[in-house]
Amino acid sequence: MERTTAATTAGPRPRADALRNRERIIDAARELAVQYGADAPLDEVARRAGVGNATLYRHFHDRSVLMRQVVLSVIERAAGHAERAAAEEDDPFEAVSRFAHAAVDERVGALCAMFSAGFDPYHPDLVQARERFDTAVDALMERARRAGQLRADSETGDLMVALSQLTRPLPGTTCPANDRFVHRHIQLLLDGLRAPARSTLQGSAVTLEDLRAAR
Repeated sequence: MERTTAATTAGPRPRADALRNRERIIDAARELAVQYGADAPLDEVARRAGVGNATLYRHFHDRSVLMRQVVLSVIERAAGHAERAAAEEDDPFEAVSRFAHAAVDERVGALCAMFSAGFDPYHPDLVQARERFDTAVDALMERARRAGQLRADSETGDLMVALSQLTRPLPGTTCPANDRFVHRHIQLLLDGLRAPARSTLQGSAVTLEDLRAAR
């Protein structure tokens, strides 16, 4: 019979601790990226995550690796919100609304500035995550459109661009007051997407293909 030792019984704990540290680092970097973009100070990331610098670099050997993981985390979490909204909300437009408010809380607007962090935006993990995200949000919008709840002159890209613009920090500012108003403004946007339309939109609708071409 194998003898149980302190080493064997304590074996799984360092892995669990390491995973928690990794998640804390990613969460801290995401919050700081809202303020500083891709130039978020790594010392402050470690401090806010409650870990030492050595622990941060053990998980992420340079800034680009960390920022790529932050972007991946935000995209995957936002895709999860869209998928759960579709599965749990009977009302199609309520599903769109639930996703939009959740995406605000994920700080999706900070992603644009973070793509200057020097990592490959076409890394396979990022491409796969973006495809999952695009598919999930497009399905939400199409469901609302078929139900007659979404104005006919709008496309999925219109929602994505608006979410990005409304949640992106202004250059050179931390804009601490923005969080007080962003859900209010997202609701105004959502009311504008509802059918029947009360105005005529200028220009053409933004499609997913338009956004993909701009990446």
